[in-house]
Amino acid sequence: MRQYETGFVLSPTLSEEETAQFVQQMAEIVAQKKGRMIKQDIWGKRRLAFPIKRFQEGVYVFFTYDGAGDVSAELERRFKQTDGVIRFMTVLKDPRDLVRRKKKRRAEEAAQAAPETAAPAEVKEEK
Repeated sequence: MRQYETGFVLSPTLSEEETAQFVQQMAEIVAQKKGRMIKQDIWGKRRLAFPIKRFQEGVYVFFTYDGAGDVSAELERRFKQTDGVIRFMTVLKDPRDLVRRKKKRRAEEAAQAAPETAAPAEVKEEK
């Protein structure tokens, strides 16, 4: 399985209830297609960098999930059919980035866990 991140912007004219319902429906599609939701991030209403379909604002939502390509294809198909979605994008996460992040996190945890017993090194000034 590969890891994907899908971001979509919803129309600001949707009510909070409609927005929450749509986000829930899209999250269920990930599960129906045998994907695994890793992170669901709702930023809320933000100003757009440029007008899209005459909107100056939009509700930003991001999904990070593991799954096959058919998960993202189904999400995008639904986005195209829904008038409330004004923009969307899916990217395939690079597996090397995931490994780098894990190594960095482990190094940070090890540095925090180890007490600092060594004295700081002297700094020599160069002229």
